[in-house]
Amino acid sequence: MGFLDGRVAIVTGAGRGIGAAVSRLFAREGASLVLNDLGVNADGTGADTGPAHAIAEEIKAAGGNAVADAGDVADSATGARLVDLAIRNFGKLDVLVNVAGFLRDRMIFNMADEDWDAVVRVHLRGHFSTIRPAAAYWRTQKNPTGHYRIINFTSDSALQGSPGQPNYAAAKMGIIGFTASLANALARYGVTANSIAPGAATRLTATVPQDKAVTSRDDAKEQIMSAENMAPIVAYLASGASDWISGRTIGAHGYEVKLWNNPEVIKTISSKGPWTLQDLSAQVESSFRPLADGLPPSIFMQQLSK
Repeated sequence: MGFLDGRVAIVTGAGRGIGAAVSRLFAREGASLVLNDLGVNADGTGADTGPAHAIAEEIKAAGGNAVADAGDVADSATGARLVDLAIRNFGKLDVLVNVAGFLRDRMIFNMADEDWDAVVRVHLRGHFSTIRPAAAYWRTQKNPTGHYRIINFTSDSALQGSPGQPNYAAAKMGIIGFTASLANALARYGVTANSIAPGAATRLTATVPQDKAVTSRDDAKEQIMSAENMAPIVAYLASGASDWISGRTIGAHGYEVKLWNNPEVIKTISSKGPWTLQDLSAQVESSFRPLADGLPPSIFMQQLSK
């Protein structure tokens, strides 16, 4: 018995990298798959039907079930078609995994409008395109214990603010907010929604400038950073065992899996009436700044007295 026996999943960005690794593991664990990949270059240009069909054929040759689609995932018609393909070919849909995306990195002062729009479109609109019809389908099932799953891909670039990726960071942080909204809205229909922040060596990360120490050949590091290491946590979240987690962000980097905290208030200041600017400034400095600077209060006060 596979971990995902009987499950039906859509995977976008399935032709290469993390999407392909997820697709292969899902198939080995018994899932039937709808695999989408437009086959673009790392910057979103071009198109190639080959990657989606190649991974589908590989899975079928190994005895699995898969159909391929090479549509633009940011097109609403593609999202609707993927859901329809799952239902027509396999009778249902249980899992949606949104991996598809590309990069157009620039510092903010050098970024063109079209590079901002293209990256936001593929990541945010690409997730919306598939999630809307999937959610509509699950709503019609009226099954609050359906074990339905949405698994979205965010990035450390959003969580930690990559300076050369403002478009990508903005889109990926938007995915975290989108995922939280989905978790709250769709729980009554048996749906969980979570985000993955991956760390793996892919053709996208290969476009990011790195120093020689990082880019030099290191077989052990290549094995640790393989996209294949991202797939197990995705498979777990796709299974019926993960009902307990929703609205969270999980990091996966090499052999490590991390649970990120949700945003939370860490300090509140208050006044008995309208703030004066002087009082507010004093309170913000004394209460918020030590926390923002990561300093113990005693050390912070010593610095102020200098």
